This record gives sequence, structure tokens and C-alpha cells, in this order.
Amino acid sequence: MHIKTMAEYAANGETPEVLFWVGCAGSFDQRAQKITKAFATILDKVGISFAILGKEESCTGDPARRAGNEFIFQMMAQNNIQLLNMYGVKKIVTACPHCFNTLKNEYPALGGNYEVIHHTSFLQSLIDEGRVKMQEGGSFKGKKITYHDSCYLGRANNIYEAPRKVLETLDAELIEMKRCRSKGLCCGAGGAQMFKEEEKGTTRINFERGEEAVATGASVIAANCPFCMTMLTDGVKEAGKEESVKVLDIAELIEQSMK
Repeated sequence: MHIKTMAEYAANGETPEVLFWVGCAGSFDQRAQKITKAFATILDKVGISFAILGKEESCTGDPARRAGNEFIFQMMAQNNIQLLNMYGVKKIVTACPHCFNTLKNEYPALGGNYEVIHHTSFLQSLIDEGRVKMQEGGSFKGKKITYHDSCYLGRANNIYEAPRKVLETLDAELIEMKRCRSKGLCCGAGGAQMFKEEEKGTTRINFERGEEAVATGASVIAANCPFCMTMLTDGVKEAGKEESVKVLDIAELIEQSMK
């Protein structure tokens, strides 16, 4: 896919509608790259002019701050803010709740003020405006889908309805897990847990969450976060259901069902 960078737009004296912040997982993790492609395909189809930072993008610093290294966080954040301000970025959309939370809630204190939107909210607005249209009897019609609330979208930013409204357009049956919305169970990767050695216990959080999701009888688990995606996929494998239960990001579900 050829997607223009902010540098290319700037060179032509143009400004895109929105900057797509890809994030580390979306750039380097093979599974999360598919989410990035799906979301970029949707933006292309609906004719939104968007750019990425490409090689100029670096980590938001979220894992460093969560792990307690404030110095590295501030250094990374200031570099990013300098770059974003240089390009005059106003609106950012990202498929990662960790990037979303950091850019939206933690960058303003350091001089980075942007309108930051998570891709589920962005997709909801595109659907509401009638720009994203679904196929009649799409691939997920009548299927049972369960949705996992990621911590940084749900509890941290109170976004519960947008992802569910997007899923409603699929004509599928949405089945909630017992622990959902503000009582949802973490996948086990947030707060830099993704990168540290595990502590001894009776089970892993993602195995428990995987079992809860499989127990709903859903054939699709919808996620909105690349970390959750990794953890839930492992949880489903542990439950021995990887053949019958698919873990997909909301952007992938929409991309497969669009006209």
C-alpha cells in the first residue's frame, strides 16, 4: 500500500484531514500489521485524505511511563510533540488505545494539544455519516460476536458505546461476557505488563479471559487493541478453540463487511 507521509504532504504544501498514528505494534507486530492495513483500506475507500509519519514516528513513550521510567517517557514525548507541532497536526486517529490515551491525556501537559480519536469512535462517526456502508448479508450476518473492552479505551477513557455501535452494523448477535464494560477484565498486557517476566500464580489473566470469551459461544471475539489481540489469541489457543473462534479487530470486521 502506498500511503503518503506527513513529509510528502508538507512538501506539496498540503495538509491531510487526519494523521493516522500507527504505533509500535501496528508497525512491527505481524498480527497488528493486518489491523493497520484494514483500517488504512477503510480510510482509502471512504476517500479520507490521511497521512502517516512513517519513519519519523516513534513510540509515544507509554510503556516507559507505565514501567516507571519517567525520563525516557518525557524524552520520547517531547520529540514527538516537536514533530507533530512542526507539521501543524490538529487531528490524530489511532488503532491503539495505549497510544490514544497517552496522546490525548498525557501530551497536553507537555505542550501537545491535538484532537485524538480512537479508530472505533472514528469508524462510528463514518458509519453515522453514511460514508461507510455495509453489504447486505455480510460475512458476519447472524454470527455470535463477543466484545472485549480494553482497559485504556473503557475504564481509562469511558468509551464503551462506540465499539458496540460499530459492531451492531454487522447484523451479528452481540453476546456480552459476564465481566464487561467498567467491570471488564484486563487482558493482562496493559501497564507495561506485556514486556515483563510473569509472576508465579495459578493461571494467566489472558487464559482466564480467553475462557470467558469462549464460554459465550461466540465464533468471533472482537478486540480494539493490538495488545489485547495478542493476549486473547493466546487465551483462545490455550482453550483449544483456535479453529472455531477467531479474534479480530473491529477495523478488520468492518473492512470485510463493507460494500
